[in-house]
Amino acid sequence: MPGQGGPGRGLHDGRGPGEAGRGLHDGPGPGEKGHGFHDGRSPGAGGRVLEGLRAYRLIAGMWVRSTFAYRASFVMTVLGGLLVTGLDFVAILLMFSQVDVLGGYTLPEVALLYGLSATSFGCAELAIGSASRLGARVRDGTLDTLLVRPAPVLAQVAADRFAPRRVARIVQGALVLGWALASLDVRWTLVKVLLVPVMLVCGAVIFSAVNVAGAAFQFLARDAAEVQAAFTFGGQTLLQYPPTVFGRELVRGVTFLLPLAFVNWVPAAYLLGRPYPLGLPQGAAFAPPLVAVVCCVLAGLAWRAGLRSYRSTGS
Repeated sequence: MPGQGGPGRGLHDGRGPGEAGRGLHDGPGPGEKGHGFHDGRSPGAGGRVLEGLRAYRLIAGMWVRSTFAYRASFVMTVLGGLLVTGLDFVAILLMFSQVDVLGGYTLPEVALLYGLSATSFGCAELAIGSASRLGARVRDGTLDTLLVRPAPVLAQVAADRFAPRRVARIVQGALVLGWALASLDVRWTLVKVLLVPVMLVCGAVIFSAVNVAGAAFQFLARDAAEVQAAFTFGGQTLLQYPPTVFGRELVRGVTFLLPLAFVNWVPAAYLLGRPYPLGLPQGAAFAPPLVAVVCCVLAGLAWRAGLRSYRSTGS
């Protein structure tokens, strides 16, 4: 219990007179410069980002330490995750046991799409997947406890119940991606080589933005975790397959309305030397960074609007 028998720890540090320790509630001592969450100053945009990252690191670190207290359980969970996520690619392999191409794409080309999608989504899910639980917090009133803490709410929501086991999807996707890159019959240039990590980073950012926007929607819907999953998990599954197997209207929607196509479809078309079904110019392959920034801005605006509209349940 804070303030009894030792220093306070963590997000709710509470200490009696003379107790040592530093937490998210700490203010500066005599002669010290304030640099915590309660330093009496209103930080600018950069300061808020740093505060959020610090809070995220502290909370996520707590859950990581909790997870690794049971290492055997963690290892078994990761192995189970590898098996379950690997079944998606097994399904693709079974398809190619019956056909040579899928929508005009060979197995290594589909594996490229799969690897890019799974790895990017895995990174986003590891970093911010807990945001999907926001609706439950709104319903039971536990979101109120996050609002009174001196840390950005989004950082707290994203880091809550941080699950290292989600690394299984990243590992599995990276293995498939590595095999695909080694098997592709592509004339590699410096631009194409650099495009691969850009796709992974921007894809993770785009998926994260969709997660945040979905969480913001739950401020209003309150029971929309399944709706959010349809755009995150569903979008990731959609991107595992070539755009040529889907209807033109669906491809147009995923390109211009919910721009998940810029995770892998559009840049991969350039990398593979294939035309994109909608006839986009080749320069669109280099748009993922811009799309990621726009998605982040829109998701941030949606989050702030949702947070301002929140009314406590009173429980």
